[in-house]
Amino acid sequence: MPQRSRKDHKSFFAYARSKSKSNVRVGALENGQGQLTTNPQEKAEILNDFFSSVFTKEDVSNIPTPDSVFTGSSSDRLCDIDVDSSSISDKLSNLRPDKAPGDDNLSPRLIRALSSVLAVPISMIFRKSLDTSCVPRDWRTAVISPLYKKGRRSQPDNYRPVSLTSQIVKVVESIVRDEIVQHLDKFNLIQQSQHGFRSGYSCSSNLLSFLESVSGDVDAKHSVDTVYLDFAKAFDKVPHQRLLQKLKAHGIDGIVCSWIASWLKDRWQKVRLEGSHSSWRLVFSGVPQGSVLGPVLFLIFINDLEAAVSSTVLKFADDTKLFRPVVTMADHDQLQSDLDTICHWADRWNMKFNVSKCKAIRYGNKFSDIDPVYLMYDVPIKEDTSEKDLGVVFTNDLKVSSHCKECYCKANRMLGLISRTIVYKHPSVLLNLYKSLVRPHLDYCSSVWNPHFKKDKELLERVQHRFTRLFPSLKGLVYEDRLRQLGLWSLEERRNRADLIEVFKLLKGFSATPWSTFFQLNTDSVTRGHSLKLRKSHSHCEARLQFFSQRVINRWNSLTQQDVDVPSVNAFKGRLDKRRRSQMDFFID
Repeated sequence: MPQRSRKDHKSFFAYARSKSKSNVRVGALENGQGQLTTNPQEKAEILNDFFSSVFTKEDVSNIPTPDSVFTGSSSDRLCDIDVDSSSISDKLSNLRPDKAPGDDNLSPRLIRALSSVLAVPISMIFRKSLDTSCVPRDWRTAVISPLYKKGRRSQPDNYRPVSLTSQIVKVVESIVRDEIVQHLDKFNLIQQSQHGFRSGYSCSSNLLSFLESVSGDVDAKHSVDTVYLDFAKAFDKVPHQRLLQKLKAHGIDGIVCSWIASWLKDRWQKVRLEGSHSSWRLVFSGVPQGSVLGPVLFLIFINDLEAAVSSTVLKFADDTKLFRPVVTMADHDQLQSDLDTICHWADRWNMKFNVSKCKAIRYGNKFSDIDPVYLMYDVPIKEDTSEKDLGVVFTNDLKVSSHCKECYCKANRMLGLISRTIVYKHPSVLLNLYKSLVRPHLDYCSSVWNPHFKKDKELLERVQHRFTRLFPSLKGLVYEDRLRQLGLWSLEERRNRADLIEVFKLLKGFSATPWSTFFQLNTDSVTRGHSLKLRKSHSHCEARLQFFSQRVINRWNSLTQQDVDVPSVNAFKGRLDKRRRSQMDFFID
């Protein structure tokens, strides 16, 4: 391995990828006749043909009028943007130099180096673009990089188009995005059910909110029927004229709305693959995946999905689940009615569901005499006992063993790859690879699925056991001593630490989810402990007892006033590190 890779992270991970046997490139693809082709030019054309085929042909003669979400005065509507050259200069100077350029081939490294010189002319061009509602052609072209999702690699529909656009337009988009987000947040216009692309929300907040509701209903001996919805090519199918109507309904109008309309109109794309390019294709629907402005536009478009729905809806961008406790047949019928309402919404706004990929799962009482069959467009939804939701595997009994096995397999495969292929096994190199490529599989959203069975804990810990044995000088030591020598925590300690950090974020307002969703403050008069002690409620079933909002309370309440009074998350992490040094078993169950 080149010595510079110890300091150059890009070279470091490029070397690691080069040693991987996993196929990250686009292999042979099937053409329209079912024949495989390996020619880069032909593959690029096949992919662009497919990416273009999913666009929505919008019926502009019958555009529905969305319900007005914005209730402020006309002066509060977002109609213009103040273009400041200093803010543009700041954004230019913060560009990541390792990012790919767009079709204009302007390197972000060059743009960043000339940020102070380019800021004024870019601000003048942007101001003129806003005033005339005219967006330069270079700002409306994209080079598509195909990203493999899952399934057969020879099928073009198993790839996602990621747009590589001009770095300059990304800066311009970020200014528009910032103004829109500030407007949406100021008037609280985005539904609390949406956890994607929003500050203070995450996959973890989405899943914790879901399980808090489900585990509470299961503990009350109720079944919870959940329908996992799968939009078909959601980002690519957004119809532009309907999107513009939604923008106006959210108080985004005037010059800003006209500029976005121009930015969306007459976009062109081509696929770049192995040095070859496809021909250009017109983009007549969707928000570009890989753009800065696209995600917030999609959130606005899908914001009213549950407007006429009585069941609970949770979303992470387009990943949507609809659920409610089902005790009587009337509950089942209401969930079906809500599902029909959502299907009607999709028809009205030119979106489509992939019904074959939607799933229905019943959590809780599996002996209920109510049949968990639900229909979409008169087609039965597949019933299942497990589902991977935002990367976490859930089973209908709310046990986490299946997810632990998947985490173990993924992390173990990656560790095996490192062990086999990395020749330069310097401790710092191995530690960097382990922390970056292996441990994230074992830590991801751990507050959601933190296991309590010994067999699951030991299974996960086996991966770190194996890693610490890669160092010849440590082989004679016991596991705890090997961890101490490497400066690592056990995985169990890391999960329990993550639980406490999540509580701190909730109670201190660093998470947008209200802490009252999960906890009640203990208002009893006590002589010991801190002012943010939590009350633990009685639980009947194991799934509820071991869920985040219950299992974390005893450990949280044992902290000191000095621990919970710190002003930031990093300071709280420092207090936890200090607590571990003075009380080694604090994070052990």
